[in-house]
Amino acid sequence: MAHILGMSKRASRAGRRAYGFRGTVVRRTSSCTYVALLRGVNVGGSNTISMTSLKLSFERLGLEDVRTFINSGNILFRSAGSNASALERRIDRVLAREHGLSSKAIVRTEAEMARVVKTIAVRWKLDPRWKYNVMFLRRTIDSPRVLDGIALKPDIERVIYCPGTLLWSARLNGLSRTAMLKLVGQPIYQEMTVRGVNTTTKILELMRQMRGV
Repeated sequence: MAHILGMSKRASRAGRRAYGFRGTVVRRTSSCTYVALLRGVNVGGSNTISMTSLKLSFERLGLEDVRTFINSGNILFRSAGSNASALERRIDRVLAREHGLSSKAIVRTEAEMARVVKTIAVRWKLDPRWKYNVMFLRRTIDSPRVLDGIALKPDIERVIYCPGTLLWSARLNGLSRTAMLKLVGQPIYQEMTVRGVNTTTKILELMRQMRGV
C-alpha cells in the first residue's frame, strides 16, 4: 500500500508512528488515559484473579492499550470516552459477569492522579514512624464531609481531603487506636479503595508514559 501511494517502507513506518499507529493497531489521538483501581483483589487469598484475565476483560470492553501494574488490581488503559462514571459502570458489570466480583472499580484520569500526587508532595513530609495511605473514593461518597461522624484522634492520625481522595496518615505505634479503623465495618468503606504512596506515584508515572504511545 505504501508503494501504491509512492511512499517508501521507512516513510510509511514513520508516518504510522507520527499519527499514533504501531503495527496494524490504530491509536486514537483523542483518547484519554485512565486507571481503574479495583478493590479487594488478590488480598488475603480472597478475590484471586490473574492480571492477564483482567487485561483480556478490559480489552473485550473495547478499551485500548490495556496494561496492569502489580497484582492488586491496577489496570491502565486508554479510551475515547470522557465519562469516568460511565466507564466505572461498564467495568463493574464485566467484573461481576466474568469474575464474580461484587466490589466496585474507581476510575481516575491522569489529571486526577497528578493532583493527588502533587498534594502528597506538598502536604506530606514522609516520616518512617508514620503509615501513609491514599484512600480513593467513589463519586457517590466524594465529599469533604465524608468522614462526618468519625472523631479523628489528631495526636496519632491525620486526614487531608483532596477531591476524590482522602490522604490518611497515622503513627505506627498507634495504628490500633485510630478512629479510621471504625470505617472498616461500615458500608461507606465499600466505596473506597486504598493504595500506598509508592503505588500511587508509580501509576501516575506509567500513565504519563502511555501518553507517548
